Amino acid sequence: MSQNTGEPIDSHEGNDEHQEQPGRTARSFSSKPLISTEAAKEHEAESGGSKPIQMGSFKQSPSLSANKRPSVPRARRMRLSLTRIDPWSITKVSFLLAIAGAIIQIVAVALIWLLLNSIGLFDNVTQLISKTGLDAGGFDLSSVLSLSTVLSAVTIFSIFEVVLVVVLATIVAFLYNIVSALVGGVHVTLGDD
Repeated sequence: MSQNTGEPIDSHEGNDEHQEQPGRTARSFSSKPLISTEAAKEHEAESGGSKPIQMGSFKQSPSLSANKRPSVPRARRMRLSLTRIDPWSITKVSFLLAIAGAIIQIVAVALIWLLLNSIGLFDNVTQLISKTGLDAGGFDLSSVLSLSTVLSAVTIFSIFEVVLVVVLATIVAFLYNIVSALVGGVHVTLGDD
């Protein structure tokens, strides 16, 4: 197991002719210099004679950091177009949302019925009808609007509602794809402000 000390590892540790020494020019396999000595001196003069960066040291020279302006992040904006909607995915999502809506609707009607029954609304309406003389056949609103009757009616209505929502959402997806092919879809601009 070798330890990484931050220095470059040379596969020819015992061979001095392959190791780079200070002041030497890097050479290719053919032992010819990669750049001329004049070009190396010119590059060193342009860079200000700074030391080469060693592995593990990422410090900036003071002259570079003084000239550098603080960077202000700019908000990026992207313009996207919604050109096609997959009808099958719309069908699946609308089905699940319609099922969730149907369950919420059934639970809400059950809670409302229990609330109205607990305050005695059905009995009061039955007494009001009997006092007015409209009670010809012994009308009882609480038996007509029992909890089981109301929940079965709401469940049947919810099933029709689920089918209707799924069919309409799928038709809307197909229509959107047709219109989008003609006009190019909906254009949206997104930005991270």
